[in-house]
Amino acid sequence: MGTIVMSGTVVLVILGFGNHVYWLAAVAVLFLYLHYGRSSSAPSGGAGGAGGSGGGAPSAGPMPADYRAYRDRRDKQAKWERRYRRERPLESRRQEREKSK
Repeated sequence: MGTIVMSGTVVLVILGFGNHVYWLAAVAVLFLYLHYGRSSSAPSGGAGGAGGSGGGAPSAGPMPADYRAYRDRRDKQAKWERRYRRERPLESRRQEREKSK
């Protein structure tokens, strides 16, 4: 995966001599790879599949390193959902009705 990203970046830099927007694209590709690509390509350790069977919805971030991180993230999500239902009761009821159909 890293070689594909690097070769794509080199191509974007070469194309960037004619159009500077390609240089910005190369920087964006490198940033995304360094920020998201390397952590997801790391081998999974002792966590196994603990975070995968959580709530049914795909998570936005990488899998947690241990069960405590998973539990903290799950509790924080539940707290936000309770707050949303408390602050927007009509909207949450509408969503529940649509979900039950």
